[in-house]
Amino acid sequence: MITLRPHHLLCTQGYSGKGYSDGFVSNMDKVVDYLRTNKDAVVNLKFYTDDLCIDCPNKLAENVCSTQEKVESFDSKTVKYFKLEEKEYNYHEITKYIDEQMTEEMLADICKGCSWYPISACRKNIIKSK
Repeated sequence: MITLRPHHLLCTQGYSGKGYSDGFVSNMDKVVDYLRTNKDAVVNLKFYTDDLCIDCPNKLAENVCSTQEKVESFDSKTVKYFKLEEKEYNYHEITKYIDEQMTEEMLADICKGCSWYPISACRKNIIKSK
């Protein structure tokens, strides 16, 4: 089972092979490939450091990031908009639910300040044809 923090439900959809470091990209490739190809993938949603944070150079300690305020904002907005809880979800069901509810304005609000947002596939993969 993969552990994800709330906003990483979005990042895993928009990920396109770029990242903070080689170690981060390698880990992200592995996790995202598993989530995208396994229709029964279950994620354990936790409101702190997760399986994607393991190799992130911004991670200073457990649940301590060099961009902590920004990361917490991404998470809290994702939780608020989609009424998420710390529990297990089927990855494809929860991302489908999020994508069906998501608007361009919501995504821009959640991802405000994300350095990857302007260059990722988030809008294309999450908003789709809205």
